[in-house]
Amino acid sequence: QVQLVESGGGLVQPGGSLRLSCIASGETFGINLMGWYRQAPGNQRELVATTTGSGTPYHADFVKGRFTISRDNAKSAVYLQMNSLQPEDTAIYYCKANRGWTDYWGQGTQVTVSS
Repeated sequence: QVQLVESGGGLVQPGGSLRLSCIASGETFGINLMGWYRQAPGNQRELVATTTGSGTPYHADFVKGRFTISRDNAKSAVYLQMNSLQPEDTAIYYCKANRGWTDYWGQGTQVTVSS
């Protein structure tokens, strides 16, 4: 089993920044893809960014140039640096890790962008 704990969410004004962290524990050996998803009220969960075990990133078009995913395998951690936040970025942000045939999810961290 893998446990994921997110942190770093909060309330920020438009144009501001936040850095989300996700730390994996448990059977972390063999974790491959890690990523961030988000879900706004009334919307489906959507992919924000992912990173492979070797650190190759992918960012959804709507966050390119604003968000950056990074990873620290020694700490079993994945991060999401979010800049130029806008109200439409308001959502619960979830961390996901893939190990073998299983996907693991964190509980989520709320990000609210409002003036």
